[in-house]
Amino acid sequence: MKRIGLIGLLFIGACLALWADEVQFTAQAPETVVAGQQFRLVYTVNQDAKDLRAPEMTDFDVLMGPSVSSQRSMQIINGSVTHSHTISHTFILVGNTPGTYTIAPASIMVKNQKYTSQSVTIKVLPPDQQSAVSSSNANANTRSYYNTNNSSQSDLSAKQIFVRQSISKTNIYEQEAVLVSYRLYSRVDIAQIGNAKFPEFKDFYVQEINLDPNRPWQMEHYDGLNYNTIVLKQYLLFPQRTGEIKLDATAVEAVVRIPNNTRSNNPFADFFNTYQEVKKELKVPATKLKVKALPKGAPAGFSGAVGQFQLRSEISNPKANVNDAITLKLHLSGKGNLKLAKVPQVSFPADFDTYDPKNDNNIKVGVAGVSGSKTVEYVAIPRFGGTFTIPAAKFVYFDPIDEKYKTLTTQSYNLTITGSAADATVSAVVPGVHKEQVKNLGTDIRFIHHGDQVSMASSTHSFYGTALFYLSYLVPLLLFVIMLILLQKQAKENANLVKVKNKRANKLARKRLKNAAICMKKGDKNKFYEAAVQALWGYTADKLNIPLANLTKDNVQEELLRHGASQELIDSFIATLSDCEFARYSPVVDDSLSMENCYNRAAELIGKLEERLN
Repeated sequence: MKRIGLIGLLFIGACLALWADEVQFTAQAPETVVAGQQFRLVYTVNQDAKDLRAPEMTDFDVLMGPSVSSQRSMQIINGSVTHSHTISHTFILVGNTPGTYTIAPASIMVKNQKYTSQSVTIKVLPPDQQSAVSSSNANANTRSYYNTNNSSQSDLSAKQIFVRQSISKTNIYEQEAVLVSYRLYSRVDIAQIGNAKFPEFKDFYVQEINLDPNRPWQMEHYDGLNYNTIVLKQYLLFPQRTGEIKLDATAVEAVVRIPNNTRSNNPFADFFNTYQEVKKELKVPATKLKVKALPKGAPAGFSGAVGQFQLRSEISNPKANVNDAITLKLHLSGKGNLKLAKVPQVSFPADFDTYDPKNDNNIKVGVAGVSGSKTVEYVAIPRFGGTFTIPAAKFVYFDPIDEKYKTLTTQSYNLTITGSAADATVSAVVPGVHKEQVKNLGTDIRFIHHGDQVSMASSTHSFYGTALFYLSYLVPLLLFVIMLILLQKQAKENANLVKVKNKRANKLARKRLKNAAICMKKGDKNKFYEAAVQALWGYTADKLNIPLANLTKDNVQEELLRHGASQELIDSFIATLSDCEFARYSPVVDDSLSMENCYNRAAELIGKLEERLN
């Protein structure tokens, strides 16, 4: 009786599970087929259904169908019942004309309710040509080559297996993205893809595209034949210099299964040993890219951004009280060398306390390029009441499609701050921003020592009227006059900001180089080259009295020449700056671009410029 009750409960559970299942009606077909070859189109539903309405398939010949099959299963695991039921409707189709076709959705009735499948897109490839076009007539942007040292397997020709290099563009601008793909093509059975040596891509900032490790093989018609293909590697390259840049050769090792044509007297040996595995090395020769220099006459503020970008800003509260935190956000988005692009800085009024900005980057790397956004959040606190203006921020970039420079400008903000200067003594609390806490360095009241009475005695020596007495008045007066003269001289010098910047340029540059030396000792490559570049740019900005944001390689050459620097010294400065910028982003650098070499060059340049520009 208990057994019957248990079976009944299981049956009820199975029925409830069947009732609770969500209806799923799907269509499945291969993405790519060859003209003249049969393939299956299968419609599957996970419930009892009827009245299948298949769409018209005018682009294909229907050889058979629909044939209906049904499958039921039930699993009981730890008392949990899982029930599945699938019904499949299969069509056998054939496509005769090459092209890409879409089969409209089908419909079916489940419990008097209509359900619709998704549409299916199928690409029909041409059949193999009897005399395939030579691979040397392939697209000029692709290179492929097959090489083997095993002459005994000469029947495995270059037409049966090779690696093809595809380059999206061969004539590009500096900092413009170019997609380089390496795809394996095969008409034979591949057992394994072994060692692969891809280029190091010197003179490029490299972004490797992450590929799905479970990506499937696909069919592709190339050079008159149909191949099974798979992408091995994909890179986005951003050239860091102009001229012809070489992409080194590529080598990929593949293990190929070749059928055995020899027969043995042992029938079992013939049955099991039907193929042999052979290693083959597939090579792609070196290629070259032509990199054009960006047009001259870049607007002020151009920092090397190349692509298509958008810029917008938003502010939290343009009307606020004294000591209220104001948040201003800049959003830079688009496609291009976004990782190297710099979000413009915001200039707040002098009466505002500002904090280090918060950066939030959301950048994706794909076959379409590097895209995403950079967000910079500024926090400022007004300390005095009144009306203030935050000027517009500008972002300059080069658009390689339109082949011209473009400037994006945010709106300026007029702020109305209420309150008086007396309110500025109140401390504002900004989330995430911490000020140094006040420390108690001593005690408020110390103990008064009790002791004997102080004895007072007369002295026969009188200080009044002595030389020391008069010197005690004259020396402070003389020191006061000297300090007054020095302060007035310093005030005059400080009034001339150009002279102040010029005077401190060398000192600040040496300080930045000292930070670079510390990074070099630690082996921190990125921070070292960043500090070296800042030392060079910062020195010229202070020495030439040009805002750092307005400095470019073009105008710095003109200014250095105008201030008396030799052309040889200027060329050395630009070369050192370019080498440091390249070495910062390049994955591999030679000895001439090592940290020690760049450091010595930068220090020597600053010394020579200091002698020439003084």
